[in-house]
Amino acid sequence: MSKIYTSLGLMSGTSLDGIDVALIRTDGEGVVERGPNATYAYTQAQQNQLRQALVDAVHISKRTERPAQLAETEAALTAWHQDAVQSFLKDNGLSSSNIDVIGFHGQTIIHRPEQGLTVQLGLGAELSKALQTPVVYDLRAADVAAGGQGAPLVPAYHRALAKNPPMAFVNIGGVANVTHVSANGEVLAFDTGPGNALINDWVHEHTGQTHDDGGALALAGKISPKHLKAALENPYFQKRPPKSLDRNSFENFSVEDLSLENGAATLTAFTVHSIARAARWFHEPVNTWVICGGGRHNAAIMQGLKEILGNVESAEQIGLNGDSMEAEAWAYLAVRSLRGLPITFPGTTGVASALTGGISVGERYK
Repeated sequence: MSKIYTSLGLMSGTSLDGIDVALIRTDGEGVVERGPNATYAYTQAQQNQLRQALVDAVHISKRTERPAQLAETEAALTAWHQDAVQSFLKDNGLSSSNIDVIGFHGQTIIHRPEQGLTVQLGLGAELSKALQTPVVYDLRAADVAAGGQGAPLVPAYHRALAKNPPMAFVNIGGVANVTHVSANGEVLAFDTGPGNALINDWVHEHTGQTHDDGGALALAGKISPKHLKAALENPYFQKRPPKSLDRNSFENFSVEDLSLENGAATLTAFTVHSIARAARWFHEPVNTWVICGGGRHNAAIMQGLKEILGNVESAEQIGLNGDSMEAEAWAYLAVRSLRGLPITFPGTTGVASALTGGISVGERYK
């Protein structure tokens, strides 16, 4: 029997809302015991610093480049993750000695796989040293270097969770992605289109708030069919998967001529319809669409998905946690990385053959 690891996953997503922390016990294969989880929200100042990092990163052409204030932000982000882990351990009566490994995602600032480029801010070695715990980080880079999309990476974990396939797991973060798990266990995964990022940016620009709380603005507005039609004509939606997106891939799509509420409604509909259109690529119809990530708290998104797809449930309705799933996945992938098991596959990132990845730091695994 394979060793069971106690693994901690850290996810700082594209929505810029905070750091998700989750603990699982796993062998990196079929054994998954889900433990506690928490989210440590970014302050407004931290969010602003990360937003500036996205601007500073626009002209990066090499993974090691840290122009403007990016080096300073990377060090700060690593310290924020250290604080989150220490708070999590304290809150749950644990110490670093209880943790075998930490899976550290970092903050994505550039994801351009067509250029062989993906950059996640985060200093894995410094985090490992500060916490005196082994860390696995930079899990996307090997796949991109081998010609893959480097995303999504959560599908390996979705397959371990799928108890009634065929199923589709949709994660709605800054970008939305889907994993289709066939009845025979075959996995297809890709980014479907925008998630919360366009909505969040629109609301932040016009109100100063970080997001459309509960989808209230969208529910109060009316969808502009003209704008929605234009959005869905983006050539990305005709491209066969596997495929992936950067957070800002749709930044040229504008609803500036709409009211706050109608803009929110239209951007929300863009997210909903792009998710629904993903089904055209599935190998077989699904029994259930499981919605994870922050987007499932948006009533307008959930209502729209149910109207189009019907068999839609939140992660919680099938006994999972939609807030912690990506962090859990990074804990799971860290163990697979330590064991040299594949974390990306032809059907998930388009890489030529199944591939492991990640950089491992920490004395116990040298």
